Amino acid sequence: MNLTTHFTLEELTASTTAQRLGIDNTPDLETVARLTQLAMGLERIRSLLGAPMHIDSGYRCPALNQAVKGAKDSAHMQGCAADFTSPFGTPLEIVKAVQAAGIPLDQCIQEGTWVHVSFDPRLRNQYLTAHFGPNGTNYSEGI
Repeated sequence: MNLTTHFTLEELTASTTAQRLGIDNTPDLETVARLTQLAMGLERIRSLLGAPMHIDSGYRCPALNQAVKGAKDSAHMQGCAADFTSPFGTPLEIVKAVQAAGIPLDQCIQEGTWVHVSFDPRLRNQYLTAHFGPNGTNYSEGI
């Protein structure tokens, strides 16, 4: 089911972890509405980048979020966030381009080898960098 021109519901709910563990990652109608808003935001980023985006993680039901050790309040569980890569460039280059364009968003995070973007309705316009360590992940303001 197409949510927008370039993003489908299947793409934003696909999970090899869910398949492997037998987790039903089917969103309810309210979450599908939020996933549609997410897809619209992703379209703005895709247009800016002028390149396709590979979605690594979109919606996660609570059981899937726990299985992948996601944050307890993850925007993925609300259908507001996606993790992606793009041949446009490195995650840092992508985040810098998104920030320079001023696309309204909640969070845009350089997370190692991917970009996390959230279109949570709060629209805090936060730009963060993830730092991975033995005690978990920490985030710093800015890129």
